[in-house]
Amino acid sequence: MQTELLAVIIVAIIVLAAAASWVGVRKLAQKHTRSAVADSPHKINIAKQQVAFIYNPTKNGAEAAKSLISRSVSKAGWPAPLFFETTAEDPGFAMAEAALGAKADVVIVGGGDGTVRAVGQTLRHTEIPLGIVPLGTGNLLARNLSLDATDMAACVQIALFGHQRHIDAGLMEIENAVTGAESKHSFMVIAGLGMDADVMNDTNSKLKEHVGWLAYSEAGLRHMAGRRKKVSITLDNEPAQQRKVRSVLFANCGLLPGGIDFVPGALIDDGVLDVVVISPRSAFGWLAMAGKVVFQHKNHLPVIDFYRSQNLTIRTVMPVETQIDGDPSGPATSVRVSVEHKAVLVRVAAPNDPA
Repeated sequence: MQTELLAVIIVAIIVLAAAASWVGVRKLAQKHTRSAVADSPHKINIAKQQVAFIYNPTKNGAEAAKSLISRSVSKAGWPAPLFFETTAEDPGFAMAEAALGAKADVVIVGGGDGTVRAVGQTLRHTEIPLGIVPLGTGNLLARNLSLDATDMAACVQIALFGHQRHIDAGLMEIENAVTGAESKHSFMVIAGLGMDADVMNDTNSKLKEHVGWLAYSEAGLRHMAGRRKKVSITLDNEPAQQRKVRSVLFANCGLLPGGIDFVPGALIDDGVLDVVVISPRSAFGWLAMAGKVVFQHKNHLPVIDFYRSQNLTIRTVMPVETQIDGDPSGPATSVRVSVEHKAVLVRVAAPNDPA
């Protein structure tokens, strides 16, 4: 009898704990629908190209990528490529400006998402195409453009001779009312605030070198038990609503490492951002959310909500950490996010012919 009573008590505790993950979760009204479909890549119409290659010299494969580009350009009879190395202080901003100043016809990036973001930010609205040779850990933009991060030769060929399409860029404006700091950042993949930024800040760099993106999982487990933060969220200039959240993510595209489709149906050129509000209160909430993301089931869970918006503002009383494409971007009390529709021209594989 005592055993049965104990079993009932344990079950009751589990049910109450699971229910607690849903308590206090409010759902924002959906304010925006998609405005476009995926852009169709078009052929390059240029006889010769001045190629600029901006690369991170610390990444494995950087020298091999330089050799491939040099040989391909030579065989095509084009001018010798221009090479620019990034530095620890500058992931590619000044190098991209130098490439534009040198009248490059295409700027190819060899590095991870941080280098791609820096160069992509500089190339916005220039109509100078961005080519990508993935050399980093995540290479999320490359994966979302169906480039094979394991096939360097194919990526080089696409960057030099592939098709082109326009993609959106996100713009995040950060203000910290406590310190008075302000900054503005473009992002190509996903930005956010809250736990995701805490994880980026706390990921072991040595572990990341050895196991790649799996290092984020280790940091994520350590931060899972944190408390939710109260924020004010405004979507598309509608009245603000209060939420208690662990993270708010702003996704320009939805594919994560490991082939996980984090934001099903997200398009990289539809003129809207996919906003993900994450608000679990317990381990049960995290498990339920993980199951939904991994198995893509259609049942709605209040611990994770998906919205679409062209403009949004998030405000907090105390500063909350932020991140852009996996790089820490500092604490903020106010974050304004918008989408720049088809701001960046990128080189991609021909339709139905992924790298």
